[in-house]
Amino acid sequence: MLHFRRPVATDGPAITALIAACPPLDRNSAYCNLIQCTHFADHCVVAERNGRVAGWVSGHRPPSDPDAFFVWQVAVAAEARGQRLARRMIDTLLMHPAQRGVTHLITTVTDDNAASWALFHSLARDHGADLERSVAFDREAHFAGAHATEFQARIGPLNKDKMQEEQGLS
Repeated sequence: MLHFRRPVATDGPAITALIAACPPLDRNSAYCNLIQCTHFADHCVVAERNGRVAGWVSGHRPPSDPDAFFVWQVAVAAEARGQRLARRMIDTLLMHPAQRGVTHLITTVTDDNAASWALFHSLARDHGADLERSVAFDREAHFAGAHATEFQARIGPLNKDKMQEEQGLS
């Protein structure tokens, strides 16, 4: 059985290992993951099964766009895939009190990450929300040719009543 919880600093090594096992995710430093588990814990979630980290979503509320929640990374262990775990973790985060007032979800995704595009298109569809796609960080201008262009997906407005209903909270 999966258990969703707020991350703690001691989750750092397991989260770092999970991200490494989930290409094409960028491997952040172990220190970055520790900061997410502590400073941004209210904007992240760990899915745990039998004491092991099976899923991770990190995010934050951008100061320049306070009505939005930015999904930074979504990682799901191979043995937990195909169970809508990524979607359930994102919905759990959106219902957290730290996300009160969020009307839009934003993220960045490379063009070739079909799994992420499928996730975010299904989230938009299921919540009757639009998904707007635009260039966030260009391969040449922002990455000096060393990384694929990151496209921003902006989804909203979100239907939180529908999320509550799906999670059995209404």
